[in-house]
Amino acid sequence: MRGAHHLLLSAALWLAGSSAAAVAAEFKSVGPGPAVMFDAPAQKSRKLYIAPVGMPVEIVLVNGEWTRVRDAAGDLSWVESRSLSTRRTLVVESGQISARSSANDSAPVAFTAAKGVLLELAEPISSAWIKVRHRDGETGYVKAAEVWGD
Repeated sequence: MRGAHHLLLSAALWLAGSSAAAVAAEFKSVGPGPAVMFDAPAQKSRKLYIAPVGMPVEIVLVNGEWTRVRDAAGDLSWVESRSLSTRRTLVVESGQISARSSANDSAPVAFTAAKGVLLELAEPISSAWIKVRHRDGETGYVKAAEVWGD
């Protein structure tokens, strides 16, 4: 009986871990204008920095009119919820990436982007390749591992 109990407990823990891993992170971007990032959810709290329009952030917690977010560097801050947009952007994390004309390493290069460049999500993410749009209007596919905000 003890072995069966241990097996059931192990299965339950495995399922709980699988469920947690399956929960996708929620991302938004800063907009329509730059946003002040705070250390606490209040106007009178310490201002940390000004986030530029389009900067992607991961939503950690929504608390009324304030949202706790994580940026590409992993830093946490608070921002007024009205300062966020559902428009999805990604930031290049690698030194220089090549966006391809199709989701394939051997496809022709559509454009290149340096580290820190913001790209707009052009289509919902469905694989390890993400279709993006550069601010110049060019579109292409980048590897998910090369960008942050997905």
